[in-house]
Amino acid sequence: MRAIMLMFDSLNRHFLPNYGCDWTIMPNFQRLGERTLTFDRFYAGSLPCMPARRELHTGRYNFLHTSWSPMQPFDESVISRLSENGIYTHLATDHFHYWEDGGSCYMTKYNSHEMIRGQQGDPWKGQVPWPDFPDTLARRKTSENWRHDWINRQFITSEEEMPQKKTVDCGLDFIERNASYDNWFLQIEVFDPHEPFYTQQEYKNLVKPKSLASSSEISRPSKIAFKIRSRFRPAFLSACSINVCRF
Repeated sequence: MRAIMLMFDSLNRHFLPNYGCDWTIMPNFQRLGERTLTFDRFYAGSLPCMPARRELHTGRYNFLHTSWSPMQPFDESVISRLSENGIYTHLATDHFHYWEDGGSCYMTKYNSHEMIRGQQGDPWKGQVPWPDFPDTLARRKTSENWRHDWINRQFITSEEEMPQKKTVDCGLDFIERNASYDNWFLQIEVFDPHEPFYTQQEYKNLVKPKSLASSSEISRPSKIAFKIRSRFRPAFLSACSINVCRF
């Protein structure tokens, strides 16, 4: 057995060409779909980050038992079962919630794991003063998560420094070093395209923003939401597509 699971957080099927979307630029997902089986009746149970991962490990609906939660002492993990039966398991991720309260006891189920730092509000770089950030309507702009998000961006200024790129690099490194061996399972999971939709200009240039009629009746929140949906998120999705083609 040599198995690879590639996960993109919050990747909505309505933005994928595999499910009929014709305005996002994701050719490598289309190419992948032509060679694979596409599911159209496969649903997640408990969607937020850690509940979804608890379901992945246990095969049980998380929200029927608890909310945001670590792995419980009584939980049976399929990842642990693989290891117990001679399958080497490795996790490459930039999902910083694994290190937070309520996100613990997941990474330890793997034989080995790599965590890429700097994604979203990951408390990565220490900086006492608050960073400068643009005016925003976000309710969380006074939170520590928001603070660290904008601190982290100061140290992630090129494609090579993007957590998504570095996470995929880790996965490819594992494959290159272990391709000749049998009995392993590799889980590569990237936090993108989850908010805050931070990506490099080269991907924004790929997207032609849809037009929004100018009207005094259109509120500022609506215009901002439209810009995110028509430009920033599609640009982010194009970055995901680029990394898919690396496999």
